[in-house]
Amino acid sequence: MRVHRLLGCAALLAAFGMAFAGPAQAQGQVQNQAPGDTFTLKLPAGESAAASAQTGTVQFIGTATVLIRYRGLTIMTDPNFLHKGDHVHLGYGLTSQRQTNPAIDFDKLPPIDLVILSHMHDDHFDKLVQERLNRNTPIVSTREATEKLKRLGFQQRFALSEWDRLEVTKGDTRLRVTSVPGRHGAAGVAVLLPKVMGSVLDFGPTPDTPDYRMYISGDTLVYDDIHNIPQRFPGIDLALLHLGGTRILGVFKVTMDGKDGVQMMQIVKPKKTIPIHYNDYDVFKSPLADFAREVKAAGLEESVVYLAHGDTYTFTPRQR
Repeated sequence: MRVHRLLGCAALLAAFGMAFAGPAQAQGQVQNQAPGDTFTLKLPAGESAAASAQTGTVQFIGTATVLIRYRGLTIMTDPNFLHKGDHVHLGYGLTSQRQTNPAIDFDKLPPIDLVILSHMHDDHFDKLVQERLNRNTPIVSTREATEKLKRLGFQQRFALSEWDRLEVTKGDTRLRVTSVPGRHGAAGVAVLLPKVMGSVLDFGPTPDTPDYRMYISGDTLVYDDIHNIPQRFPGIDLALLHLGGTRILGVFKVTMDGKDGVQMMQIVKPKKTIPIHYNDYDVFKSPLADFAREVKAAGLEESVVYLAHGDTYTFTPRQR
């Protein structure tokens, strides 16, 4: 096992050297983007009483997993339900050990209408989920991830490229999910890791003037293309930021640390921010305290909501 891990590390280092020197550096350049394609998902109407609720909620389960409830619609992000001491595989022979437990166990989940998967890594879609999640659960993700989901037998896959959209209806409830820029590390190392998408969720019957707008960063760093997000989606109500300062081999940063998280807030300008994806795995090298310190230094404390595992944030959409 140790030999395999060392060989994987050597392969990653060698590949990183080649990738960093090559044309992958151009990925960070801002480019004009087409509007993107639109896909549709119509869900069974369900209980009308639930759809009449005037508020929505975000419940933090752990890592990048949250449950978002809005007018009878239940969305799960990046499902990870392993327990403390369990390991995930990150590729190249590398593993990471979970340091925490999820707020609820997988078999205690409510019915899930949609999964938003930022990318295919075991700490975002673990082996337990791969084995036990209902194969008819709709999943929206990158094209790369949906190819693996197809091999795993999942039937309702929505592969989004950058700026593509999924229009979701459930009775009178409407949601649009748009894939937005994300990059899992610096330009050189990102080509060796799964492709990542951020997501903008527009709730309400008119996505261009949504009742509530939510941004989920995915495992990304701050880079040039991120500036396109607030240009296309101004007035973000809530941002869920993947932090942790994840480092591969202890060297290559592939998710935002505390300082990056504040910079992301300053770019996308959400009214409120909830940090997620921190402290849960041993490759997360920037604890939540780093982010809290940077938030305080920037004078942004009033705009940040800190949730412990299992806590819920309630939001109120605009009324028409």
